Amino acid sequence: MNWNECWGEWIIEELVRHGTLCFCISPGSRSTPLTAAVARNDLAKSVVFYDERAAAYFALGHARATGKPAVLICTSGTACANYLPAVIESSIEQIPLLVLTADRPPELRDTGANQAINQTHIFGTHVRWFFDPGCPGPEFTPAALLSTINHALSKTQRPLSGPVHLNFPFREPFFE
Repeated sequence: MNWNECWGEWIIEELVRHGTLCFCISPGSRSTPLTAAVARNDLAKSVVFYDERAAAYFALGHARATGKPAVLICTSGTACANYLPAVIESSIEQIPLLVLTADRPPELRDTGANQAINQTHIFGTHVRWFFDPGCPGPEFTPAALLSTINHALSKTQRPLSGPVHLNFPFREPFFE
């Protein structure tokens, strides 16, 4: 396994371990480490959407109905921008939502590369917390990654429920 695969597995396993089971996926190649981990997890319930707005509102409805955060997963580029209306509603209505965006690595940002936009803080003040740990690698330990996931989940519900955004830049190859 390469670092991308490991991170995908660790992230999804930690979310499932905490009872976060609803994963709304807007497919794309850059998010493969996350979506493949969801597909491999027998407890994760995934729904695939080809329209990001539909995914976001489905996740919002699920979270509203259950009181538990639903997870949105999308690829890099403008895909995450389509989540913005639901993220704003999640913030205003205090509905827990966890947005996991895949991103291009830093060296491809601001170069005109395909599907490379500035996703850092794309949701502005509408999220309860934002974090970008950088590209998967040994510099950010598994313990730190799991702690980040735990913190993100807690921020979706405390002190005020709402959306949290984690941005994960993945370098190719996604798998070995």
